[in-house]
Amino acid sequence: MSLNVDAPLIHPTAIIHPKAVIGNKVKIGPFCVIGENVTLHDGVELHTNVVINGYTTIQKNCQVHSQCVIGGSPQDLKYKGEISYVEIGENTILREFNTVHSATHEGEKTIIGNNCFLMAYCHVAHNSIIGNNVVMANNASLAGHVVIENNAIIGGLSGIHQFVKVGAYSLIGGLSKVTQDVPPYIKVDGHPVVPHGLNSLGLKRNGFTDDVISQLKNAYKVLYRSGLSLEESIRKIEQECIKGPEIQHFVNFIRDSLNSPHHRGICR
Repeated sequence: MSLNVDAPLIHPTAIIHPKAVIGNKVKIGPFCVIGENVTLHDGVELHTNVVINGYTTIQKNCQVHSQCVIGGSPQDLKYKGEISYVEIGENTILREFNTVHSATHEGEKTIIGNNCFLMAYCHVAHNSIIGNNVVMANNASLAGHVVIENNAIIGGLSGIHQFVKVGAYSLIGGLSKVTQDVPPYIKVDGHPVVPHGLNSLGLKRNGFTDDVISQLKNAYKVLYRSGLSLEESIRKIEQECIKGPEIQHFVNFIRDSLNSPHHRGICR
């Protein structure tokens, strides 16, 4: 008798709805519960006591550790049972006791990107969108409609207010209270957070050149040390900094924050 090495490896105590879609080489540990509308792509591994409900899709080679609950109903009084979704990208790791909730309204999504690492006890609320290569340290929590851009790092025990946007390659210190948008490439810390310079070490580790880092430092100084308004800062950065994709993203982020209907403003 030949052995199918691609078949899922499912512990006999796991409870899996017959309509759930289970890919090749999936591992499902003891006492896991998988709902009717769940899709687990190839190579996904669920450790013990994982609960996945709702319309949830987990892409290839993700690891979901013990006691995680994925796809639960949003903690939002506006939710009336609409069909909404959770999508988790490839190679993402969710450590113990993570919670990820479905979106609030019909057809909307809560999204976690590729290659993310959410340490123990993190919470991702309804309609939040996390980019690729994001790290959330232990007990970091996102309220509803939060956006985290690629390669951001969220320190442990940090709380991020609803509708806040956190920029790419930014670094949020542990125990931080984030109530306003955090521009890309910078460091913030505090309760509430205040800026503490460019995330230079993080940028170097991610391959940014010295010239690009220098231009971003100049843009940071204009935004935070010139005493100009946000509109004036944007104009001065566009006039004085060498244009490139990083500076353009920095400017666009600030402009989008200014024009946002929720108008959290940027941390200053």
